[in-house]
Amino acid sequence: MTHATDLPQISVVFIFVNEALSVILRSVHSVVNRTPSRLLKEVILVDDNSDSAELKASLDQYVNRRYPGLVKIVRNSRREGLIRARLQGWKAATAPVVGFFDAHVEFGTGWAEPALARIQEDRRRIVLPAIDNIKYDTFEVQQYASAAHGYNWGLWCMYIIPPQDWLDRGDEAAPIRTPAMIGCSFVVDREYFADIGLLDPGMEVYGGENIELGMRVWQCGGSMEVLPCSRVAHIERTKKPYNNDIDYYAKRNALRAAEVWMDSFKSHVYMAWNIPMTNPGVDFGDVSERLALRQRLKCRSFKWYLENVYPEMRTYNDTLTYGEVRNSKASGYCLDQGAEDDDRAILYPCHGMSSQLVRYSAEGLLQLGPLGSTAFLPDSKCLVDDGRTRAPALKKCEDVARPAQRLWDFTQSGPIVSRDTGRCLEVEMSKDTNFGLRLVVQRCSGQKWTIRNWIKHGRH
Repeated sequence: MTHATDLPQISVVFIFVNEALSVILRSVHSVVNRTPSRLLKEVILVDDNSDSAELKASLDQYVNRRYPGLVKIVRNSRREGLIRARLQGWKAATAPVVGFFDAHVEFGTGWAEPALARIQEDRRRIVLPAIDNIKYDTFEVQQYASAAHGYNWGLWCMYIIPPQDWLDRGDEAAPIRTPAMIGCSFVVDREYFADIGLLDPGMEVYGGENIELGMRVWQCGGSMEVLPCSRVAHIERTKKPYNNDIDYYAKRNALRAAEVWMDSFKSHVYMAWNIPMTNPGVDFGDVSERLALRQRLKCRSFKWYLENVYPEMRTYNDTLTYGEVRNSKASGYCLDQGAEDDDRAILYPCHGMSSQLVRYSAEGLLQLGPLGSTAFLPDSKCLVDDGRTRAPALKKCEDVARPAQRLWDFTQSGPIVSRDTGRCLEVEMSKDTNFGLRLVVQRCSGQKWTIRNWIKHGRH
């Protein structure tokens, strides 16, 4: 494949914290050896306040001797987290295009030219080199199949099947439209990145910023694509460098993204994390500047984004209530999906995790377990009264023999009643079960149930 001779130069930014020196240098050698010198303006190493002594003087001495004037080191005086460390790298970069990478990667031959050519064609593109795997124990490079980068409603990233139009095209080198990015590598026009608001500096550590950037770029007139003929291999480490509670920061960052970019669909993020929309117990900070950015850029709605960029997402707009469901006879215990392969609802001590996420829909479905989120994942199952046994079953909603068996009437602080049989979901004492409690469907005795969160108020 041939490319223009006047491609823009690139600054390559690596972020590291307590990374092995040999791994960092491997990444540096790789990008220098596999990027034409006329295109590689500089390599910027951002040290996010590492503790390791070998990453101080030894690193300085090595790069100054081996790559004088080419490799720069930026050192943070305190641990900023990956997101803000990348912003420091962007500030130090001077080339018209900037590539952001983890510091444990290996570049494929010819990786830079196609990425730079795509950005030269349209500066509003963010280009993601296709990710391959470096086995952490042997450093063997394994090529991954072509994939787009998606996410679930908790805003956790994942690989997804490329769009149908890409598959139909039959050209494996063609760019793949992607709703978001995994986050370990991306290439962007330096000034365009500033125009659309860089990364959200109000986010902490990492997690969610990669999804938020995908939403923002698409909603605000740009695009994001995976480029199969630009390849960068990545080590999936067994131990992460940031020892903070990453689940907490991922949740916090997800809520920031939801409040700014997702309009009424933000409820899906709160549902996925099984937390209330009011007083969620997470301080996600002030988002007024990000909301002003969205208004200034005249960005499209999240509904447009779902319809045009990520149609594989399942939506749950018919949800009336969600969260933990408790019985008045056993208030410390919650409805739980139980073992995934058991197809039987249980009572379990309340813990707030996704196995205890219950959704009640306008149709009358009670679904237990984590949101299916996309067409690539199984959805949460329906609670069913088959009319024959006393045990409430969990089944794929579409597999229920008679649709009426999956419908329930549920009123806050009232009974849960099968519309098909008139029986109630209730709790009985049992010596044969864990915690001495069993879920049954039986003749109604007046037991009451509560659900934690209301989105819309239907019949109740």
